[in-house]
Amino acid sequence: MKTRIITAVVGLAIFIPLIVYGHWPLTIAAIALGIVAMSEILAMKRMFLISFEAIVSYLGVALLILPDSWLDFLPSVATRWFAFYFLVILLLLHTVIRKQRFTFDDAGVLTLAMLYIGLGFRYFVEARAVNFQTLLYGMLIVWITDSGAYLIGRKIGKNKLAPKISPNKTWEGSIGGTVSATILIAIYLHFIPVGGSFIPMVCLTLILSIMGQFGDLIESSLKRFYGVKDSGKILPGHGGILDRFDSMLIVMPMMHLLGII
Repeated sequence: MKTRIITAVVGLAIFIPLIVYGHWPLTIAAIALGIVAMSEILAMKRMFLISFEAIVSYLGVALLILPDSWLDFLPSVATRWFAFYFLVILLLLHTVIRKQRFTFDDAGVLTLAMLYIGLGFRYFVEARAVNFQTLLYGMLIVWITDSGAYLIGRKIGKNKLAPKISPNKTWEGSIGGTVSATILIAIYLHFIPVGGSFIPMVCLTLILSIMGQFGDLIESSLKRFYGVKDSGKILPGHGGILDRFDSMLIVMPMMHLLGII
């Protein structure tokens, strides 16, 4: 517990100034976090962290996180996706060169991981580019949902939500977390408007809270599949980057799809 608290304090001391200031330091931090998260996927698949497929994966994640303004020197923003496609082709060609040691399945997992991690952190940066209030809105949804689900589930939780994936989660906790987030974020939106008008934003908050819990379950399912307790060990007492940002990697792109950022 002591290690967990120390890690949280140090992490917040670094993280809070970054999200408050935003701009290029937050972008650089997001790229670094994305690359570390990608390395956690590679480690779970028992791949070398310094290898051809690893370097291609890191480049793909960084490419997706980079803001459009950083790619102005390119002929078109669409070039980002052509470059990403080229990286995917390199992974596919690698299945031919490495034969059975690097398979089509491996290439597919790494491509999906690049999209999952890269777009998650990209829209994290884009939320801050809109303004601090918008990024805080998304982060509060994740934090309140997670805390509410834990506290309410621990108090009255009886019915398992996904026993084969995450045995400690309950329906009571899940519903309680979403209700808590929706109510508290409604108060936040009353004083600090974000996105559109009040009632639609409260409805979107409910959707985002549910999607954040799916993000948590997705990462739990990933760890269960690969037989690991935590995605990594970079955060003592907390696990890895994917353990800490699992919900946010789903919520931030959803905020974009719902027109909030």
